[in-house]
Amino acid sequence: MVRSHVFFSGTVQGVGFRYTAVAFARELKVNGWVKNLPDGRVEMMAEGSRERIENFIYKLDKQYAGKIAHKDIDWLDARGQFSDFTVTY
Repeated sequence: MVRSHVFFSGTVQGVGFRYTAVAFARELKVNGWVKNLPDGRVEMMAEGSRERIENFIYKLDKQYAGKIAHKDIDWLDARGQFSDFTVTY
């Protein structure tokens, strides 16, 4: 189990990104949260197997091709503190 802390930039707000992330995360059994930031980026924290999280991020990249301009990903040790994937504010 790993934790991925990701910041997405580009046209990632107002396009359904967070709710698509929730759907993909639940499909792939990834836990964590996603939220909009005041500077226009989207921040995401995800926990699960590295393979599932990589697939999760790949699906977001594919779904929002041309909208995600950049992403910063930090890989960390999982803490096991999430039981679902949700939108936070």
